[in-house]
Amino acid sequence: MAGLFESAGGGSAAIALDELEVSILRSLEVQMLELIGPGPGGDGGGDPLAALFADGPTEAPADPALARLFPDAYGDPERPADAESEAMAGEFRRYTELDLRARKREDALYVVRALDGLGGGGGVLKTASADCLRWLGALNDLRLTLGVRLEVTEEDEQGLYDLPDADERKPLVMAYLWLGALQESLLEAIAD
Repeated sequence: MAGLFESAGGGSAAIALDELEVSILRSLEVQMLELIGPGPGGDGGGDPLAALFADGPTEAPADPALARLFPDAYGDPERPADAESEAMAGEFRRYTELDLRARKREDALYVVRALDGLGGGGGVLKTASADCLRWLGALNDLRLTLGVRLEVTEEDEQGLYDLPDADERKPLVMAYLWLGALQESLLEAIAD
């Protein structure tokens, strides 16, 4: 896969994607939308006012990928949490997680719609400078999720390049590495 972002001037970016790249990226974003979902107590029953004042969850998600996307705001992840940091993290989560979920959904949906704008095939996709952060957020969420599912650590990231073709993780690893390259190229493009 060769599609990487390039500067389109003024903080905007462009990327040429073939049909396969569009399909893979769109599929991953749709799966992200399903994973994120509205969250516990987050649908508001269709009432926008109720949704605005809904309390979010106070417990971290049980799914490790969701826990990585919605980490605790207090405490040290390397040490067991004490009661005070658990309570502070729960209160913070209660007031912020639903909004964070909504933003992550909006970012993923934005990318899906942008890819759909290519008409089901490949093509050049241009992203205005104001929307590049949405792309970065969506790509980051995908990469974090795949990293958790693959149990990637900093120490073994280099080893991912050397996986044998017979390894069943190879397709996800290739997607993980490609998403990292997309992120890096987008950052470089908007910095130009």
